[in-house]
Amino acid sequence: MRKPHRALAALLLVLALQGGAEATEPPIERSPAPAQLPKLVVHKSPTCGCCHNWVLHMRKAGFPVEVRDTNDLGAIKAEVKLPYGLGSCHTAQVGDYFVEGHVPAEDVKRLLAKRPAARGLAVPGMPIGSPGMEQSGRVQPYDVLLVAPDGTTTVFAHHGQ
Repeated sequence: MRKPHRALAALLLVLALQGGAEATEPPIERSPAPAQLPKLVVHKSPTCGCCHNWVLHMRKAGFPVEVRDTNDLGAIKAEVKLPYGLGSCHTAQVGDYFVEGHVPAEDVKRLLAKRPAARGLAVPGMPIGSPGMEQSGRVQPYDVLLVAPDGTTTVFAHHGQ
């Protein structure tokens, strides 16, 4: 024998699915979904842990990410025309831009919103405290550089002290 409350719950569910039950609460108003961010294609070494952590940072920020493991990052850096001295451990592509190294997701979003005439953004090296390089709350001050079409750079954002 069924318990009465289970039978009643099942009946109410059937009626709700058939449209026979009235809602007891007003519908929840939802804010519009945020605009879909473009896919980020990340080229990285198959064994790099900090690159994996940066990918997680970008996904958490809402970017759909495709990871392409490679042992020849030099070819990718040459393809996107990354100026010498700006390299890091991974190179990503989003829209018409490259993203070199541990660039914070908010800076990539700002780049995509402003759409400057540029090749992309770069964080040379691997600064401690940048996304993917977190270590015990320490943050080494670093700059995110905007790389112009001619290869020159300007500071796009400063992080840390």
